[in-house]
Amino acid sequence: MQAVHPADRTHVEQWAADCHGVVVDAGCGPGHWTAHLAGLGHRVVGLDAVPEFVAIARRTAPDVEVRRATLESTGLPPGSVGGVLSWYSLVHHEPEAVPVALAEFHRVLDAGGGLLVGAFAGAVLEPFDHAVTTAWRWPAERLVAAVEDVGFTVVDVREREDEGVRPHLAVSAVRPG
Repeated sequence: MQAVHPADRTHVEQWAADCHGVVVDAGCGPGHWTAHLAGLGHRVVGLDAVPEFVAIARRTAPDVEVRRATLESTGLPPGSVGGVLSWYSLVHHEPEAVPVALAEFHRVLDAGGGLLVGAFAGAVLEPFDHAVTTAWRWPAERLVAAVEDVGFTVVDVREREDEGVRPHLAVSAVRPG
């Protein structure tokens, strides 16, 4: 969590405080957000498709449930969670695959549940080389449209540019109902 921008930490913490019930860390990677949110008293489930990340996340947050699952097929029951955090987990998906994951998030969220997506911002939707695998920069209006197209209501959009790091985008939405 030391590498997390203070504004991002505050944003995610405030968002999670408004969520009811279980918060899913979708694409949890090594589990730093999973452990952090659990440490703040939230009921958290971490999900990742990569077995090595699941193992690391389980060590990082041994008292938190971490499951192997894809973002497109979480294995969670419909309407069973109060929040889905997708912090930089969709950036490695081809743009045409992102709506499938967003629809799954919509399916598992309870009415009024919150979604928070963190991504790399860009003037155009374009791929770039990233340490893990190819990632995508998203224009805010394109990511907002993708979120709204699967049924969410967008409530907040934040962009930030800091020297020496890639531009940041965060989209917060709720599942109506």
